[in-house]
Amino acid sequence: MTKRYAVRWFLAGGALARTGDELAGPALHLAGFALTGSPAAGALLLAALTVPAVLGGPLVGVLLDRAPRPGRLLAAALLLYALGLGLAAFGAGRAPSAVTLACAAAAGLFAPALAGGWSAQLPHVTAPGGLPAATARDAATFHLASLAGPALAASLAAWTLPSAPAALAVTLILLAAPVAWRLPGPAGRARTGAPDARTGAPDARTGAPAARSGVAALRAGLRLTARTPALRSATATSVLSCAAQGMLAACAVPLGERVLGGAARGVALLAVVAGAALLANAVLARHPLRVTPDALLRWTAFLQGAALLLAAACHPVLVLVAALLAGAGEGPQLTALFSVRHREAPARLRAQLFTTGASLKTSGYAAGAALAGQLAGVALPAALLAAAGLHLLAGTVPGGRERVSRPGPGAGRVPGAPGRG
Repeated sequence: MTKRYAVRWFLAGGALARTGDELAGPALHLAGFALTGSPAAGALLLAALTVPAVLGGPLVGVLLDRAPRPGRLLAAALLLYALGLGLAAFGAGRAPSAVTLACAAAAGLFAPALAGGWSAQLPHVTAPGGLPAATARDAATFHLASLAGPALAASLAAWTLPSAPAALAVTLILLAAPVAWRLPGPAGRARTGAPDARTGAPDARTGAPAARSGVAALRAGLRLTARTPALRSATATSVLSCAAQGMLAACAVPLGERVLGGAARGVALLAVVAGAALLANAVLARHPLRVTPDALLRWTAFLQGAALLLAAACHPVLVLVAALLAGAGEGPQLTALFSVRHREAPARLRAQLFTTGASLKTSGYAAGAALAGQLAGVALPAALLAAAGLHLLAGTVPGGRERVSRPGPGAGRVPGAPGRG
């Protein structure tokens, strides 16, 4: 594959896989409820799909980092995810609950492969100067998926069979698998067949010996995140902001019901956020800002915090403005996060850092949604103010770079800025 051709296929495959993933949660929730008649059954299936990502992220990342052809391992992870999802959806109401929950949990172990695992392969398909712009487009696929996935799930469930959303989710993930299979690996590994994590060769950036075992690689990745100020700051900021985003998601339906004239309008509010995020990333890819990704991470957290302060007023116009501002912050924040990871992570640990980060963000989102779910029913403005506080706290996390400290493709630029060559 030529670089340009590879990037296009990379983005198309990522969009397919992530749309399938965004479909998967609502699909299981809807299927569980429709086939068992119990809201608790759907919620349990959704939780079973989400929670195992915390364990799966680091493990999938280590395996991807050590694979000579990580695309093939990524394709296998997609197939296993689709298999577990399909079995869980088909078994809901037919097989014992323990079996369907186990299938959903098995699928959830591989969910980080669709997010961080896929993004970690981006440097293998781009020329160095094209990485920042490609990073912005990669981040945009997440927002496209978050916009399309729930809408497809709701439409299919309303007009067809309850199992149709799950079937579409499985189909989209399976369509992405051949694209993953063809992804090239790192040039050195593809020629020698041995990843530098196995050779013990010093890492080009840190000078440290590469990890010789999976356990050592896992420890090395965790140590790198803990000891690198930019990575530590970016991880903490993103997890706090993701928890706040989960709180906003939990508040959406009550906001729609009490402020916008209907619960369905609250769901549409989340589509407005996703659409604004997608548009903001598209603008950023063409017209980059002259600030570092680290600074952008912080300022977009402040922007989202300000947006939720407006939403807490519970006025229809202010709520709509808040959704647009929240999306304008959320999109570039994800792009900036990816740029920091690409810049700071040595190749031998890149996939692990991406998948572990995805797992932590998923955990933060789930915790935020659970907390806001308890608050929103009795004190909706308080829930929104708490979410705003988390965003503002995320913006104050110290440790990120505000200036360029070393040259390199994409270093010190906001993602989307043109590189050399």
